[in-house]
Amino acid sequence: MPLIHTNGIELFYTERGEGEPLVLLMGLGADGSLWEEHVRDYEQHFRCILIDNRGAGSSSEPKGPYTTKIMAADTIGLLDALGIERAHFSGISMGSAIAQEAALTAPERIISLTLNCSWAVCDAYTKRVFETLGNAYSLMEADDFQKLLQLIIYTPAYHEQHLQVLEAAQQAAFEQPSPMTIHAFQSQCEACISHHTMGRLGAIAAPTLITVGDKDIFTPLPLSLSIAEEIKHAEKHIFEGSGHTHHWDRLEDFNRITLDFLLRHREANE
Repeated sequence: MPLIHTNGIELFYTERGEGEPLVLLMGLGADGSLWEEHVRDYEQHFRCILIDNRGAGSSSEPKGPYTTKIMAADTIGLLDALGIERAHFSGISMGSAIAQEAALTAPERIISLTLNCSWAVCDAYTKRVFETLGNAYSLMEADDFQKLLQLIIYTPAYHEQHLQVLEAAQQAAFEQPSPMTIHAFQSQCEACISHHTMGRLGAIAAPTLITVGDKDIFTPLPLSLSIAEEIKHAEKHIFEGSGHTHHWDRLEDFNRITLDFLLRHREANE
């Protein structure tokens, strides 16, 4: 199994494709396999490294606290073990928070940075969302929790058009033989709540792309815009009518826009 010992834990990862390294960091409670619909395009041009963050998938589930800075250190340690000096970083939700910390603590390792549905610091609303999800995970059956999560991250329009897909995901969550432990999920929630890079992001010099859905009620649009205010050279793309899952809602557009950004900023182009 592709496990690397880093930062005191075993970190699971998979690799796809060849080219400049592209680190892919998924969000709260999710493992690296959820990048599949994006990697099909990315792997044609990049060496994609899909990571199960600590607590998720096949990686270790140590006791907390977890922080995005700790998880960034996990990721940099993985690159060290693989002998990779520099890589593109792309993160979705919590993964984007981890990517921010990686860019701040090890700027020399970053070729480019893609931040999707991100935040620099939780506002009161988003903090309460993470708190509620953490509590709900310990109290609800897996399929009911999946339904609650879907209501937060998918738009009403997506529900109307893809209800069978969402119901299938609920059933899959119910049948999951080895779900994420309560302590690991809650520790990831705590990492999201404690994430705080506001006031430091202006130090990021790497080419940066910010993507967000204007209907996102999990990490709302103003949180991404505040990042863009600090990283003044950042490009941004707002997906109108889409929510937290704009990367799936608008899959073809998302893949095209993010891949174009990555290709424009390959070191081989310089």
